[in-house]
Amino acid sequence: MEVFYCDSKPDVEMPMYEGNCFASDRPEITKTCSKVKAAWAMGAPPFTYPKEAGLPLGGPEANKYVMLEVHYNNPELRKDWVDSSGIVLHVTGNRRKYDAAIMELGLEYTDKMAIPGGQKAFPLTGYCIPQCTGVGLPAKGIIVFGSQLHTHLTGVAVWTRHARQGVELPVLNKDMHYSTHFQEIRILHRPVQILPGDFLETTCLYNTEDKHNATVGGHAITDEMCVNYMHYYPATELEVCKSAISNMALENYFKFEKRWDNMPISYNATPRMNYLSINPWTPLRTNVLDTLFYESPISMQCNKSDGSRFQGDWEGIPIPKIKLPLPEEHRNCPNENHLEN
Repeated sequence: MEVFYCDSKPDVEMPMYEGNCFASDRPEITKTCSKVKAAWAMGAPPFTYPKEAGLPLGGPEANKYVMLEVHYNNPELRKDWVDSSGIVLHVTGNRRKYDAAIMELGLEYTDKMAIPGGQKAFPLTGYCIPQCTGVGLPAKGIIVFGSQLHTHLTGVAVWTRHARQGVELPVLNKDMHYSTHFQEIRILHRPVQILPGDFLETTCLYNTEDKHNATVGGHAITDEMCVNYMHYYPATELEVCKSAISNMALENYFKFEKRWDNMPISYNATPRMNYLSINPWTPLRTNVLDTLFYESPISMQCNKSDGSRFQGDWEGIPIPKIKLPLPEEHRNCPNENHLEN
């Protein structure tokens, strides 16, 4: 679930629309309700802001409407279920020092990404590149105090790396035992400063050992996502800093699969349909796709809350590389033979 603020003039009335977010009859004015204010996912406990920051709501110049978006999984299209879900916000009139906000990192919500079937730990990575933080963040940067990692059913691990001028800094958030049923918003033990020009790299691992076909990116619970909802202050215009493989690179990949691998690819089909037409996912085909995602140029969503992009050329960008990574982390686990009964 997500709560969106309706970014319109104070006197604008919003229609009481209830229905599919992507329906053709959705009133156009409700599309101004796009600024994320709060989010919840399965397993998340109550979330409390730090004493120095809070979520700004209301005021004389603010519109009085918010929109609640709920994602349902109802493949049988049953009509005998009644839902009473919602989000409770506790509000104070004592404004805190900083206005907080949420920024999305990771991969775009698109079927340009896919995980082959039969994989134990297939990686997908989304990028927040220096060019985007350079135009979207204030000179003194932002302070990240919370993070919510998010995938759907096949995600098993998620982490976000942080680098500055090619030098890797401590990891922003990491969960190597991720469960989609326990998506808490973590208050970071060490608040992280992100400066203009910093680079953020969010990687998700997926287990599809019980599947034969590809699992494709999308909104359905049976699709996949790779996101880090980053809670920070002070609030900025930058709300989405996510990537996807470039259109040209993906088109060339499907042409290769059709011409050289004899897959039933259609140049008029969606990426979803073309991914699902590739079968079986042999080790060679899997490695080709992995290499494609790792090496291909990307397109960027460097977006404001209204969906508009910051000025810049965001298509066909080479993936930045961390030139000086942190040393590999070694874990000293006790030998089970030495454990006392």
